[in-house]
Amino acid sequence: MSVWVTVLLFLVGLVLIIKGGDWFLSGAVWIAEATGVPRFIIGATIVSVATTLPELTVSVTGVLQNEVDMAVGNAVGSVTANLGLILGISVVCIPSVVHKQQFRLKALLMAASALLLFLLCRGGRLTVGPSLCLVAVFTVYLVSNLTDARTSMAENRTEIGRGRSVSRRQLAGKLTAFVVGIAAIVMGSQMLICYGSKIAILLGVPAGIIGVTMVAIGTSLPELVTTLTAISRREASMSVGNIIGANVIDLTMILPVCSAVSGGRLTLSRQTIGLDMPVCLGMCALAVLPPLIKGRFYRWQGVLMLAAYIVYVAALVR
Repeated sequence: MSVWVTVLLFLVGLVLIIKGGDWFLSGAVWIAEATGVPRFIIGATIVSVATTLPELTVSVTGVLQNEVDMAVGNAVGSVTANLGLILGISVVCIPSVVHKQQFRLKALLMAASALLLFLLCRGGRLTVGPSLCLVAVFTVYLVSNLTDARTSMAENRTEIGRGRSVSRRQLAGKLTAFVVGIAAIVMGSQMLICYGSKIAILLGVPAGIIGVTMVAIGTSLPELVTTLTAISRREASMSVGNIIGANVIDLTMILPVCSAVSGGRLTLSRQTIGLDMPVCLGMCALAVLPPLIKGRFYRWQGVLMLAAYIVYVAALVR
């Protein structure tokens, strides 16, 4: 197989993941609204989960295909890409004020998740016990979201959707989009891992580096699309909330699931522990400290995050 065909099939995998995530999200949101589930709860749960499905599927598929370095690199690299690249773009375009009460717990959970993951994996393995600790953090995040949703529902009852009548054709169409979306994500992830590995071999680049750059950015595209849409509508808070939520899920669920798939002993490379995780920690600190202290994001902060991410990627591929 020629190099160009390999690259083309890799890109086809990316397109399948992106469109699959879009179809899945569209179907899931429509079904939830049709059953009368409030929009706030849909946004607090489904959006973040849906945009992290590519990362989860790619990483699990990587473990199943014995591409552990790429799987782990994708999970950690996606968090770094979400912050350095995507949040960086958002903050440069819209340096917004944050609601401290809503932002504080979720931002601290994200930073704590990154620190906890680093401390638990310093020995080079992620076993069952540490995985359960990370899942506990995810549980706190989920309960926090549901509590916030209940509070919002109580304060804004008039804004809660009351469901709507739907035709069988509409229902069938949205259910089909939901199922086809999941199938496209699975198929795209398999192509991404397969041809991403071949590209790494052809270029002489370690699979772990491909995982934290090309694959990580590719699977973060749903968050990027959400961010660009939010920027165009001047909805900075939606962008920030989605990125932080996606990162908490990436840090507390993807590697524990990969560990379970691998039999409870997920091996992490020296690059992951010595470079990727410290960079991820630093990016978390850069993202959350200014808004926690001053209550807002700054344009200089976005520029610094973008610059740090570019330097990091350049150091990997040199």
